[in-house]
Amino acid sequence: MNIKTLSTTEAREKMSDLVNIVSTSRKSIVIGRRNIPEVVLIPFPTFWNGKFSEITNINAYSKSFDFLTNEPEIYSTKDIKRKYA
Repeated sequence: MNIKTLSTTEAREKMSDLVNIVSTSRKSIVIGRRNIPEVVLIPFPTFWNGKFSEITNINAYSKSFDFLTNEPEIYSTKDIKRKYA
């Protein structure tokens, strides 16, 4: 994995700045040890639906899956309804 990882020491020293960066840019920051990613600091979801679990809210609203935006659709609504409805 080739991803820029901040050390825990650097993150601790710059936590306030990191929170501001993530909050304003809406981009995530990876933190780890010995250049091995361990956690991701992500922006808090713009919308929060109390009917769903925390992880569902985070995944749905925090842009966790934005990387899929340019991926082709391989299933139709009909396929999904047939399998899950």
